[in-house]
Amino acid sequence: MDEKQESPIHKWLIAITVMTGTIMAAMDGSIVNVALPHIRATIGASVEEITWVATGYILSSVIIMPIVALLSSRFGRKRFLNISVLIFTGASMLCGLAWDLNSLVTFRIIQGIGGGALIPAAMAILRETFPPEEQAKAMSIYGIGVMLGPALAPTLGGWITDNYSWPWVFYINVPIGIINILLVIRFIKDPPYLVREKGKMDFAGLLFMTFGLGAFQILLEKGNMENWFSSNFIKYLAIISCLGFLLFIWRELTTDKPAVNLRILKDLNFTSGTFLGGLLGMGLMGGLFTLPLFLQQLLNYPAFNSGLALLPRSMAMLMAMPIGGRLYNRTGPKWLIGMGFLMTCVSFYQFSRLSLAVGYWDIFAPQVLQGIGFGFIFVSLSTATLSTIEKPLLIAASGLYSVIRQVFGSIGIATAATLLTRGENLNRAVLVKNITVYRDVTNEWLRNLTSYFYLLGLDQTGAEHRAGKVVEGIVMRQSSMLAFNHVYFLVAVLFLISFPLIFLIKDDRLAKFKEKA
Repeated sequence: MDEKQESPIHKWLIAITVMTGTIMAAMDGSIVNVALPHIRATIGASVEEITWVATGYILSSVIIMPIVALLSSRFGRKRFLNISVLIFTGASMLCGLAWDLNSLVTFRIIQGIGGGALIPAAMAILRETFPPEEQAKAMSIYGIGVMLGPALAPTLGGWITDNYSWPWVFYINVPIGIINILLVIRFIKDPPYLVREKGKMDFAGLLFMTFGLGAFQILLEKGNMENWFSSNFIKYLAIISCLGFLLFIWRELTTDKPAVNLRILKDLNFTSGTFLGGLLGMGLMGGLFTLPLFLQQLLNYPAFNSGLALLPRSMAMLMAMPIGGRLYNRTGPKWLIGMGFLMTCVSFYQFSRLSLAVGYWDIFAPQVLQGIGFGFIFVSLSTATLSTIEKPLLIAASGLYSVIRQVFGSIGIATAATLLTRGENLNRAVLVKNITVYRDVTNEWLRNLTSYFYLLGLDQTGAEHRAGKVVEGIVMRQSSMLAFNHVYFLVAVLFLISFPLIFLIKDDRLAKFKEKA
């Protein structure tokens, strides 16, 4: 009998062990964002400089994800996992103690190296630990960490920053990290099929990947700020990224021992599932980026309240994932993924119909629908995508799956930011054409507003100037609202046109049950 089936308690202890680190790592990608204004005031950095605190973490975590399999075989997975937790925990303490911008960004890069390794490692370990018929349950546990962590991070980060100080956003990881190290020592073991590689490493492949992924991630983070390809800096990054990726692909497909096993992508089920996972990352991260902006900039929600307003989506995901795990063996992946895509598509379409007059309950229902959709998609897609991967390749496949989802999430944020900026300018130009002194409606508005400010004690010139400012403000808010609507509509269309890819996903239930028998 399988040892894992003899010890049902042990598999849950392993799940707790790997998810403790995963939740920390997933949250730290965004928990610091709400504290950036406080950090900036403390260390005296500019708005552009302070963004490197977030960019540094994402950059290093993305680069480490694809090579987790290589490092696990090099050092042993248990040892590598413990080293990663130790790096993450130590760097978290150093981030809180940072004395200037350079030290903080350096420590965040180191923290990202540790945190980025924990996410794909946890996915592979859960897949190995749970029996075939419980793979969907394993992925629902994993999804709670990697999906809900970023969703809850802004609320938790805002509360910590408001009630304590920004270093505690990092210090909170230290006791949890120490507990995680002890759990790894006690419960994690190297699998019997893990081959320890002691030969020469593929340094050329690692170098090309670092340049390609690193330049591309910086391009996404800084593109909108630099007005994209009107900036020479962005052009150079694009050239470096393209060359890096091309050389990396050539190297990995021609060398005997590649740093990243790209041959896994020959599996059509894995490749199509990974691409759909990337689309899920785009939708999730794009939504997490735009909705707080809408609530804070247009509806004047405080930062903490906007975080609370996002909780319905997080709670819906929390409830949907275990349900999706239970339904998977009955319905198969295609039904759950298809249902999740339709729910997500409808929810983003509902967001595209919002106006400046909306209240809390107007955004509640679309968020719940979206959370259920995201939960169903993630569990079934993660389970089915890796179902055709052999166990010795699981950690390599998990690394590729994780990094592509993360990169697509960054693409989603960058695209949303660009569309919002350009959409605001375009909509303003259109609206301004209709606001002229030759229209009776415009004159009536200006007369009423001028009279109002005149009665408040301003002279005629001051009242007219203030009235013009109010009209300009109304135009800008309406322009922004239309830009948000456009972004949400495009995301809905993206999910809709991606629907046919679902039919490429294999239904692996029969194989699982045969293996069980």
